[in-house]
Amino acid sequence: MAAVNRPPRPLRSRFPDPPSQVDLTTERKNMQLLIQLRWLAVVGQVITIGIVHYGLGIPLPLPEMTAVLMALIVTNLGYLYWFKWRRRNVTSLGLFCALLADVAALAVQLYLSGGASNPFIYLFLLQAVLSAVLLSPAYTWVIAAITALCAIDLAGSSRPLAVQPDHSLYVMGLLTCFALTTVLLVIFLTRIVGNLRRRDSRLADMRQRASEEEHIVRMGLLATGAAHELGTPLATMSVILGDWQRMPEIARQPELLQDLDEMQQQLLRCKSIVSNVLLSAGEARADAPKPTTLFRFMDRLIAQWQATHHPGRFRYRNEIEQDLAIISDTALQQMICNVLDNALEASADEVELRLRCEDDQLVITVLDRGTGFAPEILRHFGKYQQSNKTDRAGRGVGLFLVTNVARSLDGTALARNRDDGGAEVTIRFPLSAITLEDSP
Repeated sequence: MAAVNRPPRPLRSRFPDPPSQVDLTTERKNMQLLIQLRWLAVVGQVITIGIVHYGLGIPLPLPEMTAVLMALIVTNLGYLYWFKWRRRNVTSLGLFCALLADVAALAVQLYLSGGASNPFIYLFLLQAVLSAVLLSPAYTWVIAAITALCAIDLAGSSRPLAVQPDHSLYVMGLLTCFALTTVLLVIFLTRIVGNLRRRDSRLADMRQRASEEEHIVRMGLLATGAAHELGTPLATMSVILGDWQRMPEIARQPELLQDLDEMQQQLLRCKSIVSNVLLSAGEARADAPKPTTLFRFMDRLIAQWQATHHPGRFRYRNEIEQDLAIISDTALQQMICNVLDNALEASADEVELRLRCEDDQLVITVLDRGTGFAPEILRHFGKYQQSNKTDRAGRGVGLFLVTNVARSLDGTALARNRDDGGAEVTIRFPLSAITLEDSP
């Protein structure tokens, strides 16, 4: 297994600029609706032309009207190829051109079939309404002006039909146009409004995530400043404790010497935490991260955590068959330790850690035998200042950081209450987020 010297992947925001990304997604869906509407228009025109020409015996210029239908079909296939199969971005200009093509096709068909005397001239209202919903005001007014000019022009110039005026036939066509317009507006406006509501929901979710990342940045700045300030007093205390341990009066008292040794160990742990904080901020106080393996990383993490926390009963189950070359990630280590700390506080008697791979993803599961999560915590798991520990201020940050570190690795962190008692927290993310490039 080859190891490659490269810096660890920095944790960064993976959320695109919310308005642009969400707008592109919504406009793509709206374009799909317009394509569907154009297919319905082609089928409806074929049926209508067939009924009028062959059923009612009213002669129509079939070659010209067929050419317009073929142009609509080609335009629709072009849009399908460009936006669906080529995966091109859909813009407001693209939607405007699509509606403009529909207006032009409708105007030509009406010109060939009676102009303003054709009751289907009211279908121009459908195009105006769709543009008002889908487009910006500037594009909407352009569509409205074009439809009005087309209607005015059709009132003065069109190809008349070779048929005697029949009021009942006109009323029947008018009612058909009204029913068709109403049904299409209800169907497509409902779906378009649904797209807009989903867009607003996605925007709200992205704004919430951006706010959470802002909390992380503020906490990171605070932690980095505190780490700088704590470095000197921790070093001073370590020197003083070392001097005390060498004093003859203390050396003759084993219990006091043992207490001093424990204090020295806790000081070393504090200095390690300070170094990790500065290391995560890009201001390393210790050696730079080195390539390691997943098994070695987990074994060292668990040994350090057990040495400092002394759990009553701890079980570690590694279900991965083959070791992987990874870069030691301080944020990943802190994320796992945060979950273990919470599990130990909830269940000091039994904590279990499981490690496995599923579909090229690393799955880390921590189980405890505590009272489990409150329903409110499960509903808002990972949100800022959501915690079971209501008796102590400042809690709820651990799981918030766990969720955001997992998210920065393109992963997730989920929690549930176990049926047989206790809680279970599962973290999963792609192996590619931490493995070396040449790992199998």
